[in-house]
Amino acid sequence: MSDETLPSADLWQGLRRYTNARIALGRAGDSLPTAAQLAFQYDHARARDAVHLPFDAAGVAAAAAATDLPVLIVHSAAPDRSTYLKRPDLGRRLSEASRAALPPHAPADGDAYDAVLVIADGLSALAVHRHAVPLATRVAGALQGLGWRLAPIVVVHQGRVAIADEIGSLLRARQAAILIGERPGLSVADSLGVYLTYDPRPGRTDAERNCISNIHARGQSYDAAAQTLIYLMSEARRLKLSGVALKDERAERDGAAALLD
Repeated sequence: MSDETLPSADLWQGLRRYTNARIALGRAGDSLPTAAQLAFQYDHARARDAVHLPFDAAGVAAAAAATDLPVLIVHSAAPDRSTYLKRPDLGRRLSEASRAALPPHAPADGDAYDAVLVIADGLSALAVHRHAVPLATRVAGALQGLGWRLAPIVVVHQGRVAIADEIGSLLRARQAAILIGERPGLSVADSLGVYLTYDPRPGRTDAERNCISNIHARGQSYDAAAQTLIYLMSEARRLKLSGVALKDERAERDGAAALLD
């Protein structure tokens, strides 16, 4: 075997310990080493499996009942996974039956809930199965401890981010936070994201939401994500807005306080 066919050392090899990105894989001639190629195929298969994994909405709902909040299961207008992947618009709105089922759960006194937590499969049911309930439990408990009036938790089959706007509007919630499976990548197939919208209603844009992403075992922890979400929800309540106008200013605030000490 000639030297040209052996995997060559890469000067970037030391950087691999700092990232899950595919860098410094080496090469065998003009190709990737066999181990790197097999790892790529494995991670690609994991990502595809995460997208197509059936959503255990009943299991998620049963686990979410630990929050002591009622839990509702609804469906988007996408009747199945294949349609959901081909028609993103159908995942952004409720089915007719689900749309009719939610208003009876709005506050009977004509007031509004302070917030609703929504859990949707998104593009990785695997992420939701693993991470949504532990995060929702932390957030719901903290908000209830602060005296917030929370709507029933809503678990959605075949949901996209914007479906939380319709859910929040039908339940008369002042803000909606949706915990949803993020698009799987070749580094992580089970990443959870959270999107927060103040005054949710159909037609809200992505610029009117705040996003907390990369929640998984090797990413952002449940506690860190919960603290960020609770902070943003509290600020949204105070300022009556969300999205690009709502910033996480904790680092700047803490830095300024340190300078004054």
